[in-house]
Amino acid sequence: MALLAHRLWELKERAGDPSFAEMSSRLGAAASKSSLAAAARGQTLPSWETTWEFVRVLAVGRLGQEEQETEREWRAYWEQARTESLPASSTVESEPVESEPVESGPGPAAPSFRIGKPVILSVLSAVLAGGTGALVTAFSPFDGESAGEQAVPHESSTWTAQPRDDSAFEGDVTYPDGSTVRRRASFTKVWRIRNTGTVPWEGRYLTRINSTPCRAPERIAIEPTAPGKAIDIAVRVRAAAGPARCKIFWKMTSEDGTPLFAEKKPIFLDVSVK
Repeated sequence: MALLAHRLWELKERAGDPSFAEMSSRLGAAASKSSLAAAARGQTLPSWETTWEFVRVLAVGRLGQEEQETEREWRAYWEQARTESLPASSTVESEPVESEPVESGPGPAAPSFRIGKPVILSVLSAVLAGGTGALVTAFSPFDGESAGEQAVPHESSTWTAQPRDDSAFEGDVTYPDGSTVRRRASFTKVWRIRNTGTVPWEGRYLTRINSTPCRAPERIAIEPTAPGKAIDIAVRVRAAAGPARCKIFWKMTSEDGTPLFAEKKPIFLDVSVK
């Protein structure tokens, strides 16, 4: 499901990165903006109908691709996601939370979420702490309203913050996107990310989700990271033997391989081999 969501994000970017609201209205997708957004999060498997509407308005409508061939290609992607997700869950496209993703600027960051009510944020934070959260943007605070301003005074009631697992991408330390490397060269890519939640990171990994002509490890251990702290994550890569473009994606996972931060875009390396 994460790979299908990643492919949908890539398609959206190639098509000019329209908002989900624009896809649902001006571009004519026969699916709500909430369903389109949920399809790109990778938390549940969207229905084929929603997936095809996502693809149709972008690949066919905007990019001019041949409709029948495009439908066959994406149906195969969707069937693969359905087959591989069945052992873990048979869920297909549940109704998404009403809060909508806010479109982010260029770069590897995924949409961030704005949530107006502390109660809603607390519920979502509890879900995220259970392991369905992502790697590159953070939830906003309470849109300028503090918990104290909204609380109803009562001598026997107290408000307790819920644990929140979150992260923010801070940049490429080495080999920024578009860098060139020599054939068969070995090099070290380094990213910097920050723990922006309230949950310490322990037993975390970056797990590779695609293959390219360049060779890289399947999994990279992340050192324990306290809330508020930034960490540099390094991966050793060997360039391809011939000219190629290597764009390798990793997602944060738990020690047992459970994906974390599913609604955020993967962290990636993007180099050209000359």
